[in-house]
Amino acid sequence: MTRTLPSPVPAPCVVPPFEPLRVHGPRLRLRRALRRGRWAPATVLALVAAALAVAGAGPPPGAVAAPPGDRAAAGAARVRPSVAVRLVSAPVRIADAATVRLLRPGDRVDVIAAPGPPLGSPLGGDGAARVVAAGARVAEIPRPDGTGADHGALVVLSVPRATATALAGAGVTSQLAVALC
Repeated sequence: MTRTLPSPVPAPCVVPPFEPLRVHGPRLRLRRALRRGRWAPATVLALVAAALAVAGAGPPPGAVAAPPGDRAAAGAARVRPSVAVRLVSAPVRIADAATVRLLRPGDRVDVIAAPGPPLGSPLGGDGAARVVAAGARVAEIPRPDGTGADHGALVVLSVPRATATALAGAGVTSQLAVALC
C-alpha cells in the first residue's frame, strides 16, 4: 500500500471570459453631456471650476481669524497683499567663525551689529548693539576660505532687498553676530 501525499501546488483554475474594461474619465463625461443636449449644466460647472481655480479658496496665508463681532478686522483679514516680498541672497561675514559652524541651511537667525572699535583704539566702540535682520533664513554656508579666525566666516542669508541693503551697510561699519531663533 502506497499512500500518495497531496501536492503542495494547487490545481490550475480557469478564468472565465469577460468583456474588456473601459475606463471613462471626467473629460469624456463632459463631452457626453454636451452631446446629449445638457450643455447648460456642463457649462456652468466648467465655469465654476475655472473661477475657483483662479480665485483660490480660503484666507490668505498668515491671516489671523478675527472675533465674530469685529467686522473691521474680518475685512482686513480677507485683503490679500498686492505684492509678494521678493527675497535676495545676502552674503554676510560674521565675526565669530565658531558660531557659524553651529548653523545649518534652513535655520532662522537674528543678525546683530555691534559697533567696531574706533581707529587707533584697542577698546570697543561706544554705540549700542542693534538687530539688523530678524528671522533671516540661512540659505548657504560656504566653505571657509582659510583666512583665519580673526576674519570671521561667511554666511548667505535669504532676506528682503531692503534688509540686504541694511546688512551690507552694517557689515562695513560694525562687527556682525548671529543669534539662533
